[in-house]
Amino acid sequence: MTVPWKSIAVMGLVTVSSLSKASDEKLSLNDCHLEGITQLVQCGKLEVPENYNHKTGETISINFAVLPAIDNSQKNEPLMFLAGGPGQAAVSLAGGLYKAFNEVRKTRDLILVDQRGTGESNPLQCENAEQLDPYTNLPSDFSVKEIKQCLTQLEGDLSQYNSENAIRDFEAVRAALGHEKIAIYGGSYGTRAGLVYMRMFPDSLTSVILDSVGPIEVPIGLFGKSAERSFNMLLENCRAEESCQNAYPNLAQEFEQVKAELAKQPVTVSLPHPRLGTPMSMKVDEQKFVSTIFSQLYSVEMRSLVPLIIHQASLGNYAPLAGLTAAGDIGEGMFLGLTFNILCNEDVPRVTDSMWQADAENTFNGNIGQYGLKLACPLWPTYQVSTDFSLPVNADIPTLIISGDLDPVTPPSNAEYSDKTLPNSKHIIIPNSSHTPGVQPCAMGMISEFLTTQNPNDLDDSCLTDIPAESFMTSLNGGV
Repeated sequence: MTVPWKSIAVMGLVTVSSLSKASDEKLSLNDCHLEGITQLVQCGKLEVPENYNHKTGETISINFAVLPAIDNSQKNEPLMFLAGGPGQAAVSLAGGLYKAFNEVRKTRDLILVDQRGTGESNPLQCENAEQLDPYTNLPSDFSVKEIKQCLTQLEGDLSQYNSENAIRDFEAVRAALGHEKIAIYGGSYGTRAGLVYMRMFPDSLTSVILDSVGPIEVPIGLFGKSAERSFNMLLENCRAEESCQNAYPNLAQEFEQVKAELAKQPVTVSLPHPRLGTPMSMKVDEQKFVSTIFSQLYSVEMRSLVPLIIHQASLGNYAPLAGLTAAGDIGEGMFLGLTFNILCNEDVPRVTDSMWQADAENTFNGNIGQYGLKLACPLWPTYQVSTDFSLPVNADIPTLIISGDLDPVTPPSNAEYSDKTLPNSKHIIIPNSSHTPGVQPCAMGMISEFLTTQNPNDLDDSCLTDIPAESFMTSLNGGV
């Protein structure tokens, strides 16, 4: 689950010719190259109805790619990857997924589909006329004006860009490629999409992997308590590591000190632009400081920098914080029109005032993470969600559920909802891991085994004991 503006928070190799025989004239498929992959893969387009209730009306083109199996002799069903967000485009992630899913690709194709509203599937992207700059602007500079500008730039019937229609598109791609059944992997929001797939088309699925669960029963957007938990675990792990404790004996107090100082008086940092090298200034207030720290909690690698960033900020040195901002532009890779379109209709209407208030009662970021949704959603066009959309899913499909113990947005408690209602599931918590830990080698080994056995309850999880504890950078020179 990716937070816009940091304030919301597979079968054996199938040839082009054989796929063409299994499809109709609405499918196009060609050999292609994708960034980060030297091997020739396949890129496709499929025309689908924009509104599935009016199949003779407007159509949109769904973009997808097939990363072929290394060995197709076993003729295993393919694995379809459901991207996160909402708002990520799966095909743009191909280079990283090609490497991460190498074990799975040994015997299975990997299918990547740009969800409608992302990538090359009729994207809903906000290109603000004022080019809101994450370095020079504060998150609070994001305004009603930007939201209204965004809406004027979006094309199509926004009511049709919802999770259920996305699943109808994925199912149409499966059928067009001639696969009787597929397995699916969903990460973050992709788990929500996966659960919807399980409810709508259970007979099309052999097995399901849900990595970092966003259960249907829990509205996306309430990240205050889970972020607090993740940050407190970081503080505990720093205290438990001798070198970190020695370097930062007062880390929790320094965090509170910096927040308090920035709440009273924001600072301006002079530094070279991280990409252009030109002189620039960066504004830092409490919201930007906390939001930047929050974004680092998603990754174990980035978490290792957090104590150093906090300590240096307490000394008045905000250059390391600016470096973290440079490492990941706000909203980069996200199709924010789709993000708001889904969250403002499928999730936020279910959040009561008492839920907002309870989530804001945390010691990490208070209600800062609620800012974007509370600003955008009152302005966003509405559509009617299916009456059973938020009901638990109970499809009897073999399901492997994975959580990272340190996750700031989809903690292990989220996964318990799905594990409780799915009759053939197993929940595995990956220690010392954060968001979407399924792509790390230990978890990927279990995923590959599960896809073969389709038995989530008898997997070799011995590698879990080998995952190292969190470690932290203790100096600007990189010492750990």
